[in-house]
Amino acid sequence: MLLSNPQNPPPADDFAARLHNVRERIAQAAATAGRDVHSVTLLAVTKGQAVAGIRAAMAMGLTQFGENYIDEALPKIQALPGSAAQWHFIGRLQANKTRLVAENFCWVHSVDRLRTAERLATQRPARMPALNVCVQVRIADDPAKGGVAPDAVPALLHAIGALPRLQLRGLMCMLPHGTPEAGQHRAFAALHALLEAGRQDGLALDTLSMGMSADMDAAITEGATIVRIGTALFGPRAP
Repeated sequence: MLLSNPQNPPPADDFAARLHNVRERIAQAAATAGRDVHSVTLLAVTKGQAVAGIRAAMAMGLTQFGENYIDEALPKIQALPGSAAQWHFIGRLQANKTRLVAENFCWVHSVDRLRTAERLATQRPARMPALNVCVQVRIADDPAKGGVAPDAVPALLHAIGALPRLQLRGLMCMLPHGTPEAGQHRAFAALHALLEAGRQDGLALDTLSMGMSADMDAAITEGATIVRIGTALFGPRAP
């Protein structure tokens, strides 16, 4: 999907205020959970944002950026060669797009089948570091969301962990819009439990990619190490 009219970046003062608010939310949630705030990485979701907005975010210290669509992401990546930006693919991954993801991204958060991981492993260039991979789990019963069923997670983790050119890092989930706070905590705690089970089974897992603008507080309380934030940073996307 290529967005022909990306949003103009928000005014610098507006963005600075939003970034401050997001960082305050992260710090407060981490403190509530008795966690070090530096254990939580802020991933700025730049879907629909122009390169100018990403440059402005970088000027304020952000380096981790998430994109949902490869056709939209590639021009942004190519416009920022040699920068400190690290690119995370967080959308649904089509089989015919795996090579482009393997060649251009540092992370993929949305692997939910072994065949996809095998393609990424084969297509990751040898000159590049191993591709960081998270398995997406359908932790809530929502047919609109991708992900592997929780009971299939252990086998998939072990299979991906054996592949070359990939670094298996952990798990990712997305909750249905409007999930109540109690439901957020249950779902995120369930994902954390799956990660801990993988660790107990000998896998070196260190990443929980969970929590977005509406539910990052509950996610951090339940152990998120990466929160994927778009709206709270850049404002609502234009239709």
